[in-house]
Amino acid sequence: MAFLLAQLGAHAAERFGERIAVLGLSPPEAGILRMIAATPSCNQQTLGKTLGVLPSRMVILIYELAEKGLLERKRSQSDRRHSELLLTRAGKQMLEKVSKLALEHENDLCAALTGGERKSLAMLCRKIVNEQGLTPGVHPGYKKL
Repeated sequence: MAFLLAQLGAHAAERFGERIAVLGLSPPEAGILRMIAATPSCNQQTLGKTLGVLPSRMVILIYELAEKGLLERKRSQSDRRHSELLLTRAGKQMLEKVSKLALEHENDLCAALTGGERKSLAMLCRKIVNEQGLTPGVHPGYKKL
């Protein structure tokens, strides 16, 4: 069973990377955009801790996304020591494109399953994620960046 999960995970990650490559994004970049959009008052330090990315590597990832015009840093109103990370208009549009490709990817990946089977599989996977102490919604590969 563990081999099947690893096999499927590696296949899914590779295929997703191929899908979003046409957008000029890597999977880690797409995940960072998703996390920024989902996290109010997101700052670089907190994002790095959540993802398990070394601070020096996080600086580079954020810089690259800012250079692509997908995010900006803005001084926090609640804590002037930090800058909040915000998606630009282009970043929001890019995230919409990524989300569309992610849905197509999920549909292709799960084409052999019924709707009920998909819900059951998702529930069982969440149960395993929780039991293993993984951070929901965060790919463990960030720790290797």
